[in-house]
Amino acid sequence: MSDPSPNTQAILLLSAPLIVDGKRREAPILSPGEYRSLAARLRHLGAEPQDLLASRTDGLVDACGDTVDSRRLRTLLGRGFLLAQAVERWAKRAIWVISRADDNYPKRLKQRLKHDSPAVLYGCGQRSLLEAQGLAIVGSRDVDEPLLEYSRCVASQAAAADLAVISGGARGVDRAAMNGALESGGVVAGVLAGDLERAVVHREHRDLLMDGRLALVSPFDPGARFNVGHAMQRNKTIYALADAALIVDATVDGGGTWAGAVEQLRKYPTPVYVRSTGAPSAGLDALREKGAMPWPNPDRDQLPAILAVPETSRQPAQRDLFDG
Repeated sequence: MSDPSPNTQAILLLSAPLIVDGKRREAPILSPGEYRSLAARLRHLGAEPQDLLASRTDGLVDACGDTVDSRRLRTLLGRGFLLAQAVERWAKRAIWVISRADDNYPKRLKQRLKHDSPAVLYGCGQRSLLEAQGLAIVGSRDVDEPLLEYSRCVASQAAAADLAVISGGARGVDRAAMNGALESGGVVAGVLAGDLERAVVHREHRDLLMDGRLALVSPFDPGARFNVGHAMQRNKTIYALADAALIVDATVDGGGTWAGAVEQLRKYPTPVYVRSTGAPSAGLDALREKGAMPWPNPDRDQLPAILAVPETSRQPAQRDLFDG
């Protein structure tokens, strides 16, 4: 497991909590918006994040002081020992970390999310799965057995068509879809809203991770626990890693599935489908009114063509100057 690149080290120092042994040290870390502003400032100055590591006491930090207070920057950049502890802890669990500044950062995240793509992505397993052609399957946590079976069946069909399944790993539809693909010999990318450190050492995941059939990733510190806010924020990453998304169930104006789907339809290009057979769903009907398409229920041979449909021409909201 290689160490993070110098740019990634700098981004971690600036924006990551660096949780070690379950302890979150208080630090004035940059919010995503603050980091984007700082990155844009660095770019304007012809510099990269890594240049701050060698410039804590010279003019570069001060030159960024009109964007982020220079004393705050020096405090964050001075957390080198804590970063070393965190990296060692991640390496023992085969957790890698990449940033937007790295060449091996998933291209589709940059292309589809622009500056909304996570500054840092933590993960375990085969990174190439994040670039594989795939179908996102998402839905509510509390659904009945017929919808769980439906999720498993669609995922199994995707696996048979040599497509990856992307989901969030939560109870209910997400987990059923991931299990359906894996049980059928397919590959899965799970985008977690927390507890990555725990997930990668779970017995049922270890062999799959080592065999290259499962990748678990998160835009949040591996030691961070699950919370609803994180679940909302990671939804866009699930969609962006997929060529199309199928929503199995959703509640109108409630829950992460609804919020993620509405955000996707409003801002981002990945095509969104909703289940079109089985029990009626007011949530899915409402999403169709917002632009989601009915799932055409393709067979295995037809499924790749569904994912090859051009992305919507819907344009994201106004971007800032830094997409990197």
